[in-house]
Amino acid sequence: MPAKRTITVVGGGVIGLTTAYALIQAGHGVTLVERDDHVGEQASFGNGGQLSYRYVRPLADAGVPLEALSWMLRADSPISLKLRLDWHQWRWLTDFLRACNARTNRNNTARLLKLALRGQQALHQWRQEGLDDFLWRRPGKLVVYRNAHKFSKSAKAVSNPQQEQVLTPAECARVEPAFAGLAPALAGGIFSPDDEVADCYLFCQALLKSLQKSENFHLVKGAATLEDDGAGQCRVRINGTPQQTDVIVLAAGLASRAMAQPLGLNLPLYGLKGYSLTVEADPAVLPDVSVTDYDNRVVYARLGQRLRIAAMVDIGALDASLDPRRITSLKRLAEETLPAAGPYSSAATWAGMRPATPTGVPLVGRTQWRNLLLNVGHGALGFTLSGGSALTIQDLVEGMQS
Repeated sequence: MPAKRTITVVGGGVIGLTTAYALIQAGHGVTLVERDDHVGEQASFGNGGQLSYRYVRPLADAGVPLEALSWMLRADSPISLKLRLDWHQWRWLTDFLRACNARTNRNNTARLLKLALRGQQALHQWRQEGLDDFLWRRPGKLVVYRNAHKFSKSAKAVSNPQQEQVLTPAECARVEPAFAGLAPALAGGIFSPDDEVADCYLFCQALLKSLQKSENFHLVKGAATLEDDGAGQCRVRINGTPQQTDVIVLAAGLASRAMAQPLGLNLPLYGLKGYSLTVEADPAVLPDVSVTDYDNRVVYARLGQRLRIAAMVDIGALDASLDPRRITSLKRLAEETLPAAGPYSSAATWAGMRPATPTGVPLVGRTQWRNLLLNVGHGALGFTLSGGSALTIQDLVEGMQS
């Protein structure tokens, strides 16, 4: 069957792949452009594995700037900030500070929740249609709080007690016995029974495998560049060669910022560097429920017979190279929190640059160029928001005039 439209999706991470998948499902022809040798090997590779559909509150919130000052004085701080003589960093930080108020946080949380829940429905549908082999489970997610004030604030924000259950420390231990040793140090927790886990990298591979079954899909390895054609549209070149395409979707993560600059489009994206450990362990000692240690900003997710531990936000990092101090800190915290799952000395380590907007809300929509759409800026929620973002792009393409 001939494709309805020809679409070039730039970027082969989880955002680009889900976008391509949704468009192929809708009957379009898709060329996916990826500069690396394989898809899903940047920010999508070693993320926390949590599909946190209910817990999508942005980092920017009231009180965060003061809290960040205390973090900066700690060697093992969950968030670090290295200021640079970089106009883009200062602009991003200024916009971030403007978003650090309760009203903006509530509005942005509502927008993210809508996108996340649509993504959950999309993944459910895709799995029913046969998309598999990425270690998906629905064990629920438990967010534990050590600080009583932070716990009280989060508990008051719960709007649906069936979907987000406020728990005592003893109840937290019953929900996930592997973390029972933490109970004396906890103020409480919030359990979301419908949240899920999966391996994001394997999800990318499953998407690619399914896409390659379609005659309307093509994967191209190469460097994509964008330019204004002078007639209100955008032109894409792959390795310098202009491409004939009806629509372009920019979904190249942090690289999208540099790619958009020749158009005069300054995307408010900044790389928030995160880290993870992956350990092989006896299934008997692994937690079943996905757990977030809120005060330390660490997530624990069981992926098959492995445990993924992800944490840290480095603002101002220049690249995705591993910082030995951060890895050592993460290993020490994991050893203190869940010692039975070790030894952590042999854990596989990873770092990635997660492309974030100051508000935490991704840019998913139209631009001033009639044929150019954006799907960027998902930060640490890329996996969670990928399906909803992909369907939003699908809607926009369907609404375009021929």
